[in-house]
Amino acid sequence: MLEAVLASVDDDKAEDIVQIDLRGRSDVADYMVICSGRSSRQVAAISEKLADRLKQTFGVSAKMEGKETGDWVLIDTGDVIVHVFRPEVRDFYQLEKMWLPAGQVVGARTL
Repeated sequence: MLEAVLASVDDDKAEDIVQIDLRGRSDVADYMVICSGRSSRQVAAISEKLADRLKQTFGVSAKMEGKETGDWVLIDTGDVIVHVFRPEVRDFYQLEKMWLPAGQVVGARTL
């Protein structure tokens, strides 16, 4: 599932893709993926295409919130939580800082 999520957002030209391993740190999901779209329209498109691909490939109906505004879309696939942001909104909330282990650098694709 994680590889399918990463491939989908990459195919749709998401930027600054970060993968965070949550195993052993949270019961919510195994992984978190955070990425950015350049505009509200791109954020919504990345999210919608991801949800469609997951449904076609895995039969998973992902829960999605925030698509209407396109500033920050949360997609819950069960094992992988995906956050798709506009860059300004991502900078404001800084989720990577909250979830990355201390001392780990943001900017690497696999963390």
